[in-house]
Amino acid sequence: MRTLSAYVHIPFCASRCGYCDFNTYTAAELQRDGTSITAATYPDRVVAEVNWLRNDQASDDRKLSTVFFGGGTPTLIDSKELVRILQSLKSNYGFTDDVEVTTEANPDSVTLQDLETLRAGGFTRVSFGHQSSAANILALLERTHTPGKTWQAVSDARSAGFEHVSVDLIYGSPGETDSDLAETLDQVSAADVDHVSAYSLIVEPGTRLAARVARGEIPNPSDDVAAHRYELIDAKLQSIGMTWYEVSNWAKPGGECRHNIAYWRNQDWLGIGPGAHAHSAGTRSWNLKHPAAWAAKVDDGVSAIADSEVLSTEDVKHEDIMLGLRLREGLALTSLGEAGLAQAELAVSEGLLVPQEFANGKAVLTFQGRLLADGLVARLWA
Repeated sequence: MRTLSAYVHIPFCASRCGYCDFNTYTAAELQRDGTSITAATYPDRVVAEVNWLRNDQASDDRKLSTVFFGGGTPTLIDSKELVRILQSLKSNYGFTDDVEVTTEANPDSVTLQDLETLRAGGFTRVSFGHQSSAANILALLERTHTPGKTWQAVSDARSAGFEHVSVDLIYGSPGETDSDLAETLDQVSAADVDHVSAYSLIVEPGTRLAARVARGEIPNPSDDVAAHRYELIDAKLQSIGMTWYEVSNWAKPGGECRHNIAYWRNQDWLGIGPGAHAHSAGTRSWNLKHPAAWAAKVDDGVSAIADSEVLSTEDVKHEDIMLGLRLREGLALTSLGEAGLAQAELAVSEGLLVPQEFANGKAVLTFQGRLLADGLVARLWA
């Protein structure tokens, strides 16, 4: 049976990081747009959208198995209000007995009291955006926290009773050295975290970082350097008992993020908030992007969906390959066509897929395969 999850988008940030192209807004940006949407007025509208969705999907009796609050910075919303939003989901849909409830947080956006409120209210997992322990890299990324603030937040989360604590890292930034990354990984190793997400820096069009690269102030990140840094990350995290379960994610046993696994397995999820995407049995939809446009629909008691698309059989197969190959559990070879199967057999000989897993009917990436996963997806799809 297909599981059901919920993603709640919180579009607020105290400041905009130079590399970020997410659907997020500072208070000043929203004021310039002439909207009254604030962190104080937002929760009521989220609850209203949850109520509308439940009425619209009355025939779906599945309980939520995972809930994820992302952003933006969800913890810029009062912790009691985040709990209220969570309770609206529970009262409308119900939760499975083992429900996983995650919130993202900036290390400088939560206190111990906030974390205690969230944990008592049903949150089970928190993910802190650390990115780097090097002050020069944090400055380049325009992050506002100090490295030490992350580890205090991690300690506070454990004190509050959180079962799972994760940190996000960004590697391959211009100016980063192996020593910078080693310092970051040493601090991660000393912290009480059971999950790490690590992403290579991407220069997204329209960001301040992209403008600086275009002006020649800083160089483009190097793919070769990023591959080397990925190798350092993988080796260090393995040494502290973390295993990769998706190309960019490592966890200690039981620490995997089940919400994100639901995405990679192409399960169903609700999308709540401006710009949030939803998926249901091959149909994908997305909400109006700007908070003011989204809020106007919610206030009118109508759908905030901007558009939707029904995925073709071929689209679904392509997504299954693209997403499934990234998982350590691998991709069933039966998902591939004749040409894709031939490419998979060739990839085994090239050292990109694990031979024993291939013999057992699965395409599972080797370490080298993880470095070249995107290109391999294109080959298998062909």
